[in-house]
Amino acid sequence: MKKLVFTLVAVFALSASYAQTIDELKAEQALKKDSVAAIQGRVDALQGKIDAFPGWKKGAFGTIGANLSGFNNWYLQGTPNNSSGNIGVAVNAFANLDREKFFWRNSGNVNLAWVKLDDKDDATDSEDFEGTTDVFTITSLYGYKLSDKFAVSALGEYRTSIINNFNDPGYLDIGVGATWTPITDMVVVIHPLNYNFVFADNDAAYESSLGAKIVVDYTRKLGPVNFKTNLSTFQSYKSSDLSNWTWINSFGYSIWKGIGLGFEFGLRGNKQESFANSTVAGATLENTDVDTQSYWMFGLNYAF
Repeated sequence: MKKLVFTLVAVFALSASYAQTIDELKAEQALKKDSVAAIQGRVDALQGKIDAFPGWKKGAFGTIGANLSGFNNWYLQGTPNNSSGNIGVAVNAFANLDREKFFWRNSGNVNLAWVKLDDKDDATDSEDFEGTTDVFTITSLYGYKLSDKFAVSALGEYRTSIINNFNDPGYLDIGVGATWTPITDMVVVIHPLNYNFVFADNDAAYESSLGAKIVVDYTRKLGPVNFKTNLSTFQSYKSSDLSNWTWINSFGYSIWKGIGLGFEFGLRGNKQESFANSTVAGATLENTDVDTQSYWMFGLNYAF
């Protein structure tokens, strides 16, 4: 009986000691968490001051999508012996300088994709990756500040493709006007004096003209999320048939050390391009309908 009582007392004492140790460790952990939170708060405050300091701010994020496959005697499909693949790369980058009296904002968007379907039973088909998505845009905006939100500005924007038809067509917008920055990270460009230079071999389909340029750009980083939307429009004074617009949206979600998931989609309306690629007999620029062009891409993302 004495042994049983002694054992019970020992177990009770050990349990009490263990409970006391756990409580002490939890209390110490809570203190350290508070200390870490306080340190992180000071770090975030310093980073905010660094971000607010005028100077060059640079950044980039991009998406890579890839899918490769091979089949041998896979008879359930139309081409039982083939190798195929899809590869896509999209990159958004910026370099912005902000001073007390002026700013200079530069950005670039590149989206390239290739696809291959090699039918091994057809000696005449291509074994190479063929370009599909092909987007290349660079923009440079300079502004002299009249206030915190308004500036007189000059813009240069160049758009083309680079895989198959470099500068055919190519578009160069150069103009002056005003820039409005209503909120942080948003830029609205309104240039009533802008010339849209169009470079192309097919002079019958493409024509340069004077018009108005409007650009709305919003680029933001919220924790692990990178987001960019850009709407660029040109309204020709000569004819609405010479007007065009492009809207590109890019998203990146970082999961681990800058690596995550990315998605990009773009829309475009350009009557000159619709006419140049029309297969309708007797088509003219005036009677050609504007086809809404689009692309999208999903894959792995990396934020620099």
